[in-house]
Amino acid sequence: MSGRDGLAPLLESPGRWTWAYVDGHGDAPQPAEHSKRRSIVDRLRDTGAPDADVDAIDAALEDGEGVPSPSSRYLLARDGAVELDERFVGVRLGPELLGHGPVPPVLPLLRHRAADLRYLVVETGREGASLRLVRSQRVGVEGAAAIEGRTDSLPKVQAGGWSHLRYQMHSEDIWKHNQSDVADAVDQLVREHRPRFVVVAGDIRARQLLLDELAPASRELVIDVDAHTRADGADDEALRRAVAEAVEQHVEAEVAGALDRAAANDGELGAQGLDDVVAALQEAKVDTLLLDARFLDAEQTLIALDGAPWVARSQDDALGAGVVAALPLHEALARAAILSGASVLVLEEPEAPADAPRSNRETRPPIALLRWADQGDAGS
Repeated sequence: MSGRDGLAPLLESPGRWTWAYVDGHGDAPQPAEHSKRRSIVDRLRDTGAPDADVDAIDAALEDGEGVPSPSSRYLLARDGAVELDERFVGVRLGPELLGHGPVPPVLPLLRHRAADLRYLVVETGREGASLRLVRSQRVGVEGAAAIEGRTDSLPKVQAGGWSHLRYQMHSEDIWKHNQSDVADAVDQLVREHRPRFVVVAGDIRARQLLLDELAPASRELVIDVDAHTRADGADDEALRRAVAEAVEQHVEAEVAGALDRAAANDGELGAQGLDDVVAALQEAKVDTLLLDARFLDAEQTLIALDGAPWVARSQDDALGAGVVAALPLHEALARAAILSGASVLVLEEPEAPADAPRSNRETRPPIALLRWADQGDAGS
C-alpha cells in the first residue's frame, strides 16, 4: 500500500519544487537518448525552473543506464539538489509531467509505489537453489542467496534390479535433504522480510520436495510455476508472467479489501463522495484513500493548504491555514492523504489492447476507509 514513505516530510516543507515524471532510459541509440534528455531539460527551463534545479535533474537523468526498458523516472529537485529520485520498471502511468511550483504532483509516484510489492523467487534443482528477494517496480534485487546441496547422488538411470532401487532411494534421500536446506532458507526470508508471495520454479521433483518441507506460513504464499528455469537455455517467460499476474491480483485484492471494509456495517467506516471525503481528510480520520484513475481527466480543482487540514473546497473552508495553490482534484486529495498519514490506492483501468475503445463506465467518486467511526454512528 502506498503511504508516507518519506514523501510527507518533503511535502510539509515550504518552498518551490522542480519535478520531472518521464520515461526512463530506453533502448534507442545513444544520440537519440541524449536528444530525449535535452528535450526534457529545455522544456523544464520553459516552465520557469531555476537553472540549478534543471542542472541537477539533467545530471541525474544522465545516470540512467542499467534499467530495463521500458521504465519510468520520478524526480523532485529544490535549491539545486535532487531530493527524490525513483526509478520504476514498466511504462509511465499517465502523461509526462514537467514543472516548477509550490506543490509537485504526487499521484504518479503513489501509483507506482502501490504496485511495488516485495516477493521472493526460488529457482530450485535437485542439487540446490538460487533465491532472490525482489520488488516488482524496482530494478535489481534486494538480496540473493545460493543454496548448494550435496551432489554425490547417483543418476536415476541405472541398471535394473535391487541395485537400481537402492541407488534410487539414495538419490531421493539426498534430494530431500537438499530441499530441506532450501526450505529452511525460504522460511527464514519469509519471517524476516515478509514477501507478499513466493514464486517457486525449477525441476519438478525438486519443487515437490521443497513444498513438502516448507513451513505452513511459507507454503501459503507459494505460486508454483511449472518451468525448469535452472536448465541451460531455459526461457523465463513463464516466470515473468506468473510474477506479473500475482502482482496484479495482489493489488486488486488490496483495493477490493479496502472497498469492502469501507462498505461494511452500512458504511460506518467509509466516506464516499467529494464532500464527505474532504471532510474526513480535514479531520485526519482517513486510513486509506481510494481514487479512480479516471479522476486524472477531471478539470475540477481543490485548494492545497500549507498546514492542517491540508485541503479545502474554498478559502472559506481553510480553517485558518494558508493557501498554497489550486490543484487538480486528484492531486489535492492525494497530497492531503499523505500529509495526514493516510495511504492512497488507485482503481486502475483494466488492461486492454492499445486500439480498444475506452469503456463507457462511470467514474467512481472518491472513497475513504476511515480509522474510526463517528460516535453518532457507533450504535446504528
